[in-house]
Parts: sequence; structure tokens; C-alpha cells
Amino acid sequence: MPELTDPLSAPGEDAPSGPLASVRPAAKDAMGHKTRLIVLGRQGAGKGTQCSRLAACLDVPHISTGDLFRAEAAAGTELGLRAQTYLEAGRLVPDELVLDLVARRLGSPAARAEGYLLDGFPRTLAQGQALFEVLGQAAADVAVELHVPTSVVLPRLAARRVCRGCGATSSAGPGDAEVGVCGRCGGEVARRSDDNEQAIRRRLEAYERQSRPLLGWFDELGILVRIDGVGPPEVVHHRLLDAVRHRVPLDRQHPEDKAPGGLAGAG
Repeated sequence: MPELTDPLSAPGEDAPSGPLASVRPAAKDAMGHKTRLIVLGRQGAGKGTQCSRLAACLDVPHISTGDLFRAEAAAGTELGLRAQTYLEAGRLVPDELVLDLVARRLGSPAARAEGYLLDGFPRTLAQGQALFEVLGQAAADVAVELHVPTSVVLPRLAARRVCRGCGATSSAGPGDAEVGVCGRCGGEVARRSDDNEQAIRRRLEAYERQSRPLLGWFDELGILVRIDGVGPPEVVHHRLLDAVRHRVPLDRQHPEDKAPGGLAGAG
């Protein structure tokens, strides 16, 4: 499993106290320094749409574990094919595979130095603790739970369609064909294989069971903010912006907390 070592340490220099100790946030936008943000929520809560907009406002990479796994599966990698069996069955991918993927992604110096928005990770308490063990208290400025009731997300997921070309999502209306054409790239738009009713219910039940301890832990750390995710996308977007503004002061610096070397063995 790849380790997350400090990309900014030069050979022969004294090592910093933690893997991200020498990374400092850059003030490049109105939101302040380069934020490290976690967004949580049930499947169908609108995380993908909101995370894309929020990441653009913060000028940080939007890192979606779901998208990364699907890209790995499309490329035919061993990691992607192993994860695909869980996704198609409507089951959550095991911690070990998720940690492998995230370790690979966050091992990039640019991803770590430029901040990030984590969408879909961490999902369990073990994943959250592994992330903070590796990156220390600098792992996240704030964790936002986008709360949307199950009664709202069920019909959303049943109507969700995804472009096989560019990944854009849309909602099918009553009587719409199962397969359509993407208005953005012209690719084929269809229901995801893991969006059948049985798989959807399994994912929602698993989210409730596995995410509750994680949310409680984030609350104890004092970084959890709960946002009402029901409403027009623009309204929800502004709620998220307000949450980030209040929880990430413009003059905040990431602490230099000592942390062990890598995700290997975590979880």
C-alpha cells in the first residue's frame, strides 16, 4: 500500500514534525487559504453537484472516491475491478480498497499542497481515523454533512441517469427512455448498474450504519457542521459557502502536528 510521505522535504534536511508540516495554505481566493474539506451525506443527497461547485469556489481539487473507482474499473486495473464487484452489488467498498485508492490519490504533492475537497471519503470511523493519523489535525478544516431525508433521496436515485462519456448526471422524467443522449458531450446516458432499487436500499442502510460513528467522532473533534440539503441547488450552495466561511477563518494556519508515516496498516 503506498505511503504518504512529505513531498516538500529535501534529502538531508531535518524531517518536519508531520507529513504535511511544511505545507502552508495559499490565499488565492475570497474564501481564504487552501481549504481541506470533507463533505458527507447519503447517496442521492446531491453531493456531486454541490461538491463540484464548492471546489470551484475554493479553487481546490474535487476528489470523489466514487468517480476514482469508476475510472479505475473503466481502465481495467486490479483495484478498479475488485471495487466494481461491490459497486454493482450495491455494497460499500471495503476500507482496505478505499484506503489504497485515497493513499494513491493524496500521494500526489500537488493534491496535498493545494488543498482538497473529499467527496465520499472518509465513509467509516476507521477511514476517518486513518486519514487523521496520517495527516494530523491538518487533515480537515471542516466536515460538512449534507442532510437529505431518505424519503427524498430514494426517488432521486431511481431517476438518476449518468453519461458514460463525461460522467454528467441528470434526472429522468416520467416516461423517459432508460437510455438517452447527453446534452453536454453527446454520449450515452443511462441508469447506473448500481442504481436498482434493491442496491439503493442496501447502500442507504449501510450508510446509516457505518457513518453514524464517524459523524459522532467528527462532532467530538469540533469540525462537524450539518447543512440542510433540501432545496434549490443555488440555495444549498450558499448554505455550504456560509458553513465554510464560518468554520475556516481567513488567517488560519494548519498546525504542525506530528503524525505517523502512511496509510499502510491503518483501519
